[in-house]
Amino acid sequence: MCGIVGAVAQRNITPILLEGLKRLEYRGYDSCGIALHIDGKLQRSRSTSRVAELEKQVESAHLAGFTGIAHTRWATHGAPASHNAHPHFSRERIALVHNGIIENHDELRAELKAAGYVFESQTDTEVIAHLIDHLYNGDLFDTVQLAVKRLTGAYAIAVFCRDEPHRVVGARQGSPLIVGVGQGENFLASDAMALAGTTDQIIYLEEGDVVDLQLQRCWIVDRTGKAAQREVRTVHAHTGAAELGPYRHYMQKEIFEQPRAIADTLEGVTCIMPELFGDDAFRVFQQIDSVLILACGTSYYAGLTAKYWIESVAKVPVNVEIASEYRYRDSVPNPNALVVTISQSGETADTLAALKHARALGMLHTLTICNVATSAMVRECALAYITRAGVEVGVASTKAFTTQLTALFLLTLALAQSKGRLSDQQEAAHLKAMRHLPAAVTAVLALEPQIIAWADDFARKENALFLGRGLHYPIALEGALKLKEISYIHAEAYPAGELKHGPLALVTEEMPVVTVAPNDALIEKLKSNMHEVRARGGQLYVFADADSRIAPSEGIHVIRLPEHYGLLSPILHTVPLQLLAYHTALARGTDVDKPRNLAKSVTVE
Repeated sequence: MCGIVGAVAQRNITPILLEGLKRLEYRGYDSCGIALHIDGKLQRSRSTSRVAELEKQVESAHLAGFTGIAHTRWATHGAPASHNAHPHFSRERIALVHNGIIENHDELRAELKAAGYVFESQTDTEVIAHLIDHLYNGDLFDTVQLAVKRLTGAYAIAVFCRDEPHRVVGARQGSPLIVGVGQGENFLASDAMALAGTTDQIIYLEEGDVVDLQLQRCWIVDRTGKAAQREVRTVHAHTGAAELGPYRHYMQKEIFEQPRAIADTLEGVTCIMPELFGDDAFRVFQQIDSVLILACGTSYYAGLTAKYWIESVAKVPVNVEIASEYRYRDSVPNPNALVVTISQSGETADTLAALKHARALGMLHTLTICNVATSAMVRECALAYITRAGVEVGVASTKAFTTQLTALFLLTLALAQSKGRLSDQQEAAHLKAMRHLPAAVTAVLALEPQIIAWADDFARKENALFLGRGLHYPIALEGALKLKEISYIHAEAYPAGELKHGPLALVTEEMPVVTVAPNDALIEKLKSNMHEVRARGGQLYVFADADSRIAPSEGIHVIRLPEHYGLLSPILHTVPLQLLAYHTALARGTDVDKPRNLAKSVTVE
């Protein structure tokens, strides 16, 4: 889900809520809605069209109130429909909007159905609304604190109650939520830009915070229920500060937005079905006998990772091509192949040209993984999955990459299901793991202080080597790319087994060797490669799983990730490599967000 705006005031806040939604339109959405407290009742309007159409509906219905919430949402499966749009109601008493994904919604749904609640939507959000109503004790702030303790996953919520006028309660965990402080009025939003022109006094809520907004009161408690003092910042409209919040650079902000971005990308995915990728996907997936992935740069590395996944799980052969090379060479077309393009912007010229070349060769089954629903790539492909990374300003892609991986793993499962190679038990296990991804990434982000210490060492180097095996070789490639993009340190990545076939000649005491070391079937092979490095005096910097049994010693520096994550491990191991690149660049004083000679969206060949 894309955007939240909420308000409690002594004036009609309908225009403020609608303007906030307009300012959040850049995120993309397929539905929007608004709910208001009017004459002791909850009233709402929802639309699967643009905010401008919602505005017309609101004007036609003469909706005006002093307390309300509004939302923009992008569905990730099924046809977007008004009954899935936010805000959601519970028994005409609770109104709620939500960004994120609730991992334990199935269990809560069963519990609430047994208590007599009727569900009108397919969303996990409605579960939260009914849960709050079920627990309601006459005090909305207390009730929300009780309710969020029952939630597993990522969320930012804004909620108000029919029985408590002039009160809006918000809470966040893994999804951003800010407070706008006014004179005799207060606001909630996904980011400060939504409130530009309304207030420039902004509070950035921290993980686990719950906030009580009333006319003359803004009261915040932390995850333990203790009163919390949060800094009020002056944020000027349309400035970088409004978007950056407490972060120094967009890249840092976007690295830390990944739990939310992944949760949003998975929002609404309650089961694996080809229709996640389009109405005709089931027929197409049954017909195809191979996959051709076309991409550039970071998206190409996402495609390389997907090759391992698809061939292992779906048993479908995969070729991955650099888009700028594919269109200029003689290739053997296969009309039964699924052509998959991957692009953050959807406007990458080389990838668009490669797609058109493939179609000209008679390869008509096309699908794109893209972050921009209105882009050329989406229009050109028959099928699509829109990632929910949101706007990515930093040139070095971070959250766009991990959301691409998330979408590609969904594609892997959908292909496997359509080929009869995914059992119900396997589907349930994979879905459970994916729902836990935002929390798992959040835990990895907590390793930042340890990574900063490494970055001080790297900042003095001019060369680095990255090693990985199997699924994690493409992640090593991505780590090397990030370091070279923003710190300007020459970095290369190799499959660890290739060391003795050439790269070992480069290893000296001055060569830091970053090793991606998950506790998988190749860990013992990887340890042998690490010994080869140490025997030549190389300095090893190892990102290991907690149970990899790799101990730090002279020349071997180890940071342990909290857990091993099986097939999804590449997503977790990406994050510390991003942080290493960022903090190394910071130490070297380079322009992190705008590295030399590079652009965010490459729209020329």
